Amino acid sequence: MGAYQFKAVDGAGKTQIGVMEAVSAAAARQSLRGKGWLPLELSERAAAPQGKGRKTTTSPRLPLSALNLVTRQMATLLGSGLRIEEALTTIASGQPPRVASILLNVRATVMEGRSFGDALATYPQAFSEYYRASVRAGEASGKLDQVMTHLAAHVEHRSRNRQSVQLALLYPALLGVVSLAIIMALMTYVVPDIVKVFRDRGAALPLLTRGLIAISDLVRGYGIYALLGSLLLAFGVERWLKNPRNLTRWHGALARGRMTARLVQRLNATQCAGTLATLLQSQVPLVDALSASAEVIPNLYIRDRMRAATDKVRQGMSLQRAMSEAAVFPPMMIAMVASGEASGHLGRALDHAATEQQRDLDAWVKAVVALVEPAILVIMGGLVMAMVLAILLPIISLNGLANG
Repeated sequence: MGAYQFKAVDGAGKTQIGVMEAVSAAAARQSLRGKGWLPLELSERAAAPQGKGRKTTTSPRLPLSALNLVTRQMATLLGSGLRIEEALTTIASGQPPRVASILLNVRATVMEGRSFGDALATYPQAFSEYYRASVRAGEASGKLDQVMTHLAAHVEHRSRNRQSVQLALLYPALLGVVSLAIIMALMTYVVPDIVKVFRDRGAALPLLTRGLIAISDLVRGYGIYALLGSLLLAFGVERWLKNPRNLTRWHGALARGRMTARLVQRLNATQCAGTLATLLQSQVPLVDALSASAEVIPNLYIRDRMRAATDKVRQGMSLQRAMSEAAVFPPMMIAMVASGEASGHLGRALDHAATEQQRDLDAWVKAVVALVEPAILVIMGGLVMAMVLAILLPIISLNGLANG
């Protein structure tokens, strides 16, 4: 079965637009006529590919707000006892055509016998790797409704954070772009004319003015080459990072770097701890929960270290010691794991650790966002002041010579 977008006229003469599921286009038209509607247009939406492991070549994206709503509804319906395919049909009926077509194609893939996680993998741009790994973990544990509830909370939190950060950074970003454009225009068109006057007078120029002239000459002579070089460098880095081994090396550098280690480790540990806590509280065996939680870690280097820690736990080592030897998890999380193992409430301890780390991350993000605007004002104000001084100092010197 596939998803078909239709445009039809109902019995009251009103135009109806939507998405429906049908075996074929003929069956879709027959279904519309059965409702007393006259089909005007009918087109098949991008169907889920056949065969396990394949993905669509042009995978559509889902807006974060739509993903948030779908995930929350899925958690509620699964928690009430509906099957996956029934829940998908119910949710799709109230969604816009693009979202509904994705959900119906996912449902068709599930009806073919594939798992929900594999069906979501046919739309990798709509459902992230973390999202799919969490769903697979829920299916493997038989606690998909509880995992979806945890995932819904994660998506909602991510949506709120992104919206708040975007709104907070909108004005500083606009200010920075406009200021930079003005400075570049001054360097290219205004400064050279002013400098020509100084040179014609034969006056000795201050160091700041000579530096401004040098920068202006560089911008005029090599600005376009610098821009092209930057674009080529960005393209080369993107191609280099597409290699999984190179991406793992880069993730390792981020996880161990002095400036980035603390943030990267906290971010990945929060996602891992939240999923692990949900699975353990759902009575999933520790080793199985660790294996599933490792797959939701975005950083490939930390993911490999978590897999190694899982193997050590499988061999009989305590989780606290295995995570300590991995050397990629925050000390606070390791301490909470130790207390959870000692008390026999590891799931509860991990849930508390994930909450605390998420709170710390939120505070850090708010602090950084709050500092961005004054930092841009100071930097741009300093650049403008330097340009003004570089132009005024020679003028003051010339006036002094004229009066003398």
